[in-house]
Amino acid sequence: MARYTGPKFKLSRRLGISLSGTGKDLKRPFPPGQHGPNQRKKLSGYGVQLQEKQKLRHMYGMNEKQFRNLFDKAAKQKGKAGENFMSLLESRLDNLVYRLAFANSRAGARQLVAHGHVTVNGKKVDIASYTVAVGDVIGLRERSRALKSIKEAVEGRHHLPNYLEFNEQAMEGKYVRLPGRDELSQEIDEKQIVEFYSR
Repeated sequence: MARYTGPKFKLSRRLGISLSGTGKDLKRPFPPGQHGPNQRKKLSGYGVQLQEKQKLRHMYGMNEKQFRNLFDKAAKQKGKAGENFMSLLESRLDNLVYRLAFANSRAGARQLVAHGHVTVNGKKVDIASYTVAVGDVIGLRERSRALKSIKEAVEGRHHLPNYLEFNEQAMEGKYVRLPGRDELSQEIDEKQIVEFYSR
């Protein structure tokens, strides 16, 4: 299944969650379409599980195969599969580039990585799904630091998660530790996703 490239606001309204993280996509808090405001659908157990899975998948901008493979990897680790999964998603390079505010969205961060602007421990990495290890330093290539889009994104940063450190002079961030569950999205019920894949 290919990555979703359709209207993002419609998708956010259908899933009932702000996929952009700004909240602008939920100005009309009901599903899209002519009958959106009047829909009173009661989801089945399977429907709830599927919706939670789709929320998280679209939030991180992944296709189904990538998402499932990462879940299988999380399920093999010690501890709770759902929390391991959330940590692995948060450890993706494109996500951490977004968290460091080198880009205004995960899609923008993915593009920065794919175009070779991002380094990990001083070496260029152009794979968005690259798993960053604790202690790794994420930076920008010398010629990329002057990009207008990056400067604007960094200046507009509202929040830096506690599991990251940022050095403004060097324009690089360090992945200090794995995030705790309470530091990740509270709108996602990862237990439903575990049940979905355990069927």
